[in-house]
Amino acid sequence: MNGQTKAPSKLNNSELWGGLIGLALGVFVIWSGLKLKLGTINDPGSGYVLFYTGILMCVFAATIIAAAITEGGPTFASRWQDARWTKPLLVILCLIAFSFALEPLGFLLSAIPLMVLLLRAIDPVRWSLTIPLAVLTPLGVWWVLKRLLLIQLPSGIFEIG
Repeated sequence: MNGQTKAPSKLNNSELWGGLIGLALGVFVIWSGLKLKLGTINDPGSGYVLFYTGILMCVFAATIIAAAITEGGPTFASRWQDARWTKPLLVILCLIAFSFALEPLGFLLSAIPLMVLLLRAIDPVRWSLTIPLAVLTPLGVWWVLKRLLLIQLPSGIFEIG
């Protein structure tokens, strides 16, 4: 467990609780798939993929639970120790600003500043690489979505894109 504190009590084992939450989510996905009707392998219903995805989720969660019970796991406190929150919070703030700017400014005029912020603030990239990436990536995504897939994107008040 590489320096992580083992849980003295099974109830303080973060992996056990994560596995139980995953198991509950898997059971919910199975139930949702059954509600939508499974169908057959030759004529699958709308719940077919959901049902089998839920089964896989339950199997994976059960292995996490079994490992947590037999081997123990880190405590909740050790999971949050030395956590650095500034960069994840900055990404969340950038995405919130992007969501507010998307409709009035349009896809291109809101995606380019988002890319500049993410490339410079999260893991700083030199300007000679930031500018081409920040312009060409949204342009490429715009071209694929708008021209190839014919998806309507917001063009904003300036009608760009």
